[in-house]
Amino acid sequence: MDKLRALQYFITSAHERSFTAAARELDVSVPAVARLIGALEKSLGVALFDRTVHGLTLTADGVNYLDACQPLLEQLASADEAVRGGVQRPRGTLVLGTSPILSQHSILPALPDFHARYPDIQVDVRNVDRVTAPEASTAEVLVLYGWPKQAGMVHRHLADTRLLVCAAPEYWKRHGIPATPRDLQHHPCLLFRDHEGTIIDYWEHERDGQTEAVAVNGWLVSSHRDVILDAVIAGQGVARFTDLSIRKPLRQGLLEPVLMDWHTRQAPPINLLYRHSQRRLPRVRLFIDFLTELFQKLENERTPDLASPLAAEQPHWYRRRHNRASATPTAGARRTRQAAP
Repeated sequence: MDKLRALQYFITSAHERSFTAAARELDVSVPAVARLIGALEKSLGVALFDRTVHGLTLTADGVNYLDACQPLLEQLASADEAVRGGVQRPRGTLVLGTSPILSQHSILPALPDFHARYPDIQVDVRNVDRVTAPEASTAEVLVLYGWPKQAGMVHRHLADTRLLVCAAPEYWKRHGIPATPRDLQHHPCLLFRDHEGTIIDYWEHERDGQTEAVAVNGWLVSSHRDVILDAVIAGQGVARFTDLSIRKPLRQGLLEPVLMDWHTRQAPPINLLYRHSQRRLPRVRLFIDFLTELFQKLENERTPDLASPLAAEQPHWYRRRHNRASATPTAGARRTRQAAP
């Protein structure tokens, strides 16, 4: 049995959850994959997969074996590529896992510049919105919003954001501009449901040491940010967006931010995560440097009125999940206290 090839087939099958998909990825036949993995299981004396009509699921032994073997093959691939990188132009496929908001509005517009610098590197962008998502394990580099934590990964801060309360200019003309966050209770606020299923309806802002927290509501909720954005641009209500994701509609005058003298600590930072062993790969190292430069540039282009003096903090509802952020006991207590005259 070719042990190295067996490990490659096993890891690919674990990621793809299918012998057929693994064979397609490896450009070999399905029987070849099934036969070699069967031989591997026989040599180990354990079953690595539960096989059902719905596909493959790792057994407990399979999970442990994958965790042990994957770093070894990554180190071998890193060594091969590091040696080749010394005599060749950087090449290969860079797998990036990130959310559609970050890829569409921040990263993709700059990718042609990366391609111009390194034409032999192919960038494979996959939709990943949390570090525990299945696709995250296949990514060499992750760029995520929020406060992700994952053992065994290097975590670097890429950029801060600011949450802006926005509506279309015509909406504000018809309905009036709020003077304080509490006034948002009288406006239809279109709400985003995050990757954990929590509707973010608890908006807390600060000004000169004063804090106002309000549970907002509206007629539209979506886990797709652009659904909310399109509705707001069409004049259907108010929403909060991270500033780096709406630079274009702000420049075009399609959105008008308000309450600019109020700031929030709930604005999610942008994070870079990767496994330490991946940093040795020339393509990964170059892409990390590219992302660092890109987000530094985006922060430097931020106008002074969009800068926030408050450091981002993980919201209390982020740790104690409910269907709505406003349903957390702490949020309820704060809202009651701020609403008191």
